[in-house]
Amino acid sequence: QVHLVESGGGLVQAGGSLRLSCAPSGRTFGLYYMAWFRQAPGKERDFVAGISRNGGSTNTYYADSVKGRFTISRDNAKNTMYLQMNSLKPEDTAVYYCAATPVPITIAAMVTSSGGSWGQGTQVTVSS
Repeated sequence: QVHLVESGGGLVQAGGSLRLSCAPSGRTFGLYYMAWFRQAPGKERDFVAGISRNGGSTNTYYADSVKGRFTISRDNAKNTMYLQMNSLKPEDTAVYYCAATPVPITIAAMVTSSGGSWGQGTQVTVSS
């Protein structure tokens, strides 16, 4: 497993932007598929966006709710993954978690069972 640290969360007004970062430890970052999930109060942890090991815009996938507004990317040389969030809405308010998995995962319950890892989460709050 890999240790993950998220950063970049905060409070923003509706229509604003934030960029989240996820920095795994170790030198095996390029071996993992990476993804972002989010969990709002009282709700399940849901998939947001994922990216393949090699990255690239053709190797990304998104939840319908964020398509066209969020962009996932990774820089394997810098050992960092990003989530650029534009046109934020109050319903985007949640704790955002990054995940590193050996295979593509879009179901939160499968991250750990696949041998993957979670970060500690970063709060994103969008005010109306």
